[in-house]
Amino acid sequence: MQRVTVRIKYLSERAVAPRYMTDLAAGMDLFASPDEPITLAPGERALVPTGIALAIPSGFEGQVRPRSGLALRKGVALVNSPGTIDADYRGEIGIIVINHGCDPVVINPGERIAQLVIAPVSRAELLLVDDLDATPRGAGGFGHTGTKG
Repeated sequence: MQRVTVRIKYLSERAVAPRYMTDLAAGMDLFASPDEPITLAPGERALVPTGIALAIPSGFEGQVRPRSGLALRKGVALVNSPGTIDADYRGEIGIIVINHGCDPVVINPGERIAQLVIAPVSRAELLLVDDLDATPRGAGGFGHTGTKG
């Protein structure tokens, strides 16, 4: 298992450091750090502060992903999932959540709100060409990779 050091800075007295909840977890849980509870009506979205900033090393990104338990129990998802934290970003990590459920949802300070996966990044070099290599799929778009029949 590859390990990488990510520096963290607390921006709030309520901030909680992200942490892995099990030995083999791929993502660290991120914790909400609002000044007061945030209530989301059905269909409403909000930016939830975490009270932390990170220094992710060059060659890596932070992928912010939803928590499956929160989605199942309360219908809370992330609007831009996965969100990306670039290696050169040093501001507060904010989580854009949406309530897809039928009832209002309260997000309390200290609540686990999302997951953070630190992942390697590749940079592409684009090469302009006149033609691309042929594949069986060709230009088939949405729904073209399923079974025929």
